[in-house]
Amino acid sequence: MELSEAIALIKPEDSMAVPLGPGVPGGFMHALADRDDFTRLEIFGALLPDLYAVLTKPGVHYRSGFFGPAERFLRDAGASIDYVPADFRRFAPILEWLQPRVMAFAGAPPVDGWVSLSLHAGASVDEIHRAAQDPHRIVIAEVSPHFPRTFGVLPDHGHRIHVDDIDALVYTDRQPLNLADAPSTDAENAIAQLALQFIRSGSTLQTGIGGIPNQIALALANSDISDLGVHSEMFTTGLMRLHQAGKVSNQKGTEFDGFSPTTFAAGIPELYTWLHENEEVRFLPVKIVNSPEIISRNRDMITINGAIAIDLSGQVMADTINGKQFSGVGGHEDFVAGPGLTLGGRSLICLPSTSIVNGVLTSRILTQFPGGSVVSTPRHQIDVVITEYGVAELEGRTIRERSRALAMIGHPQFRDELLANAEQWPTD
Repeated sequence: MELSEAIALIKPEDSMAVPLGPGVPGGFMHALADRDDFTRLEIFGALLPDLYAVLTKPGVHYRSGFFGPAERFLRDAGASIDYVPADFRRFAPILEWLQPRVMAFAGAPPVDGWVSLSLHAGASVDEIHRAAQDPHRIVIAEVSPHFPRTFGVLPDHGHRIHVDDIDALVYTDRQPLNLADAPSTDAENAIAQLALQFIRSGSTLQTGIGGIPNQIALALANSDISDLGVHSEMFTTGLMRLHQAGKVSNQKGTEFDGFSPTTFAAGIPELYTWLHENEEVRFLPVKIVNSPEIISRNRDMITINGAIAIDLSGQVMADTINGKQFSGVGGHEDFVAGPGLTLGGRSLICLPSTSIVNGVLTSRILTQFPGGSVVSTPRHQIDVVITEYGVAELEGRTIRERSRALAMIGHPQFRDELLANAEQWPTD
């Protein structure tokens, strides 16, 4: 089917959902801007990989479960866009409740009648199949030879849909998102080195994107540490490097032994080439990958996540800045909570001690969050916090012990003030 025919399936008043990030059908979304007759088009998505002009059209409203650069730009440019507070797992029941009439996604070209969902399973996979079985709903698949054919776990999670269940199959030459790791800073390199002390042969890893996880992955690839497992919401270029270095055995002691379970992937073009028909990585729904109970069953689970700021009680702010939406909840709390359900698991929150705000050096460890701040992960979930100045182990510590430990890893310019405030924390 041609793109023009596919976009004609969308009614002037309609509802539609696209997956998070790499699952967005980019050619289709761009082509929607050719229409000017929308009166009330509701689109649900998250972490858009590109700017789509349709979202600036009158009559179009976008609900996002996770803000990225595109969402922030659209919001600041005056587009009709709102944030839907929910963690990644809750996207699935939200989609089931919303029941968007149209489900559209990006996949790999069909093989033997099956279209692989390629780089994203996430929270949309079940709703895609529900829509396929409903004669009143539409499923649109945009396939490109540049999207890898990836696999799930049969029989229940095949990570694919049959062409007979697709209403519009559109062929394009769209490239997946090229998400290069940003160069790491000196502070991030120091944090990565401190984090390595928690990883040993036999550990299972979850990492995100960015300088710290990238440096950890590179250091592990060149170390004597081996026999690693991977269980990660996002599969990254760094995790590919660990596989390529022969460091991953995936003997995690779970039903997912022998492969790396993930729910979406994003990185450089080499990653997508490597993932093509590679059974070492399997894509599963987010309700499975991000389940804290399933995460906790992995052998020596070590999770590595970031934060924007943390206060002396251990509360973490990871998705807003000054009360304004910056990113999203995602799987942050799930991967912080999961390792804490077992003795051998550890969760690491890694962040530089400072940032520059309006030209002024500002501590990212705060006595208290200012009014209007939004907490991403509560204090009772937090285990280990690492800055370039050291490690604060919080699990099992009292309120005052926690506040002192956090103050001690603050930047020297702010440390005395933080320590003075830490001493004033109540003991009960």
